[in-house]
Amino acid sequence: MPHLTIYKDDQVDSTVVSNLFIDEYMKDANDAQLKVYLYLLRMMNARLATSVSDIADKFNHTEKEVLRALRFWEKQQLLDLEYDESKNLVGIHIRECSETPAGRPGCNSRTAAAFVPTPSPAAASPGQPREEEGEAGGMPSGKAPAPYAKPAYSADQLREFKNRQDTSQLLFIAESYIGKPLTPSEIKTILYFTDVLHFSDDLIDYLIQYCVDRGKKDFKYIEKVAVNWAEEGITTPRQAQNTSSRYDKNVYTIMNGLGKNSTPTVKEAEFITRWLKDYGFTTDIILEACERTVLATDKHRFEYAEGILNSWKQQNVHHKSDIVKIDDMYKQRRKNTPSGAPQARQPANRFNRFAQNNYDFDALEQELISN
Repeated sequence: MPHLTIYKDDQVDSTVVSNLFIDEYMKDANDAQLKVYLYLLRMMNARLATSVSDIADKFNHTEKEVLRALRFWEKQQLLDLEYDESKNLVGIHIRECSETPAGRPGCNSRTAAAFVPTPSPAAASPGQPREEEGEAGGMPSGKAPAPYAKPAYSADQLREFKNRQDTSQLLFIAESYIGKPLTPSEIKTILYFTDVLHFSDDLIDYLIQYCVDRGKKDFKYIEKVAVNWAEEGITTPRQAQNTSSRYDKNVYTIMNGLGKNSTPTVKEAEFITRWLKDYGFTTDIILEACERTVLATDKHRFEYAEGILNSWKQQNVHHKSDIVKIDDMYKQRRKNTPSGAPQARQPANRFNRFAQNNYDFDALEQELISN
């Protein structure tokens, strides 16, 4: 009988995770760090490319959180980050982990590459402070990889924290807001607020109240808000209240700009947060996109505005004057186009008084309707 050729489909439908990773590394990683590492393994095994922005969108994290997770794993020597001459992140090498002769975990020099390009500085999110571009843009900042990394507290540390004289009142207040006894993991999170973030009891009280008032009792959410406050230098309840008031005002201003008078849904709030925080746009630029959206469509307005703002982000818009330049360039291209040459179909809308950019609003709307 002839020999048989054994083969399989190219598609990879499983990802192998090292037992060493589960036994030695997983316990010290937070939710975002685990997601990023496992997703990198999946993309590497499937020989697929990805990017920092793709990972951030997939797991609803900011690009800064993704890069912080990458630097965490680099510090753990599970991967190597590669930069080009302009200090842009251009590649990741996943190290192959093994057990050392002494029985200690380690990684050998054999690596597998997972290409993760990041935008060039010109394509970075507009409105981001320059010092933040060092982290969000993939440039080494010279600081600790994760200044607000959550430690893996031991049982003794947790017991010591609970036995402090002033801790019992703080935990009682937290339980009153949450409506149930706190788990050891949740108590460790409150210890993290005092130990690493250096929050006062009053600020922790306001933090939990703030989140619960918004229907968020999940400690992962509360922890994310706390880290954001720490990054913004908030140290008192009054500062947190002022920041929250400005944010809430922006939210409802944008909602009104899109013709909405109700409280934003979770999905709508995600869009607004992305425009304000991730894209770094000021409200006047967002309201410009809202106005164009309202004049163009009555349906899927958040998705429609997202298409406009994402395009402006890619075109490095920082101010409204940048939008005017983009519109003028579009007008000039149309003027220079021969009369017989095919042109992109314009939206059939009698209110279309704005010059359009290089995105097709009709195509966008058809795509949104079909989803």
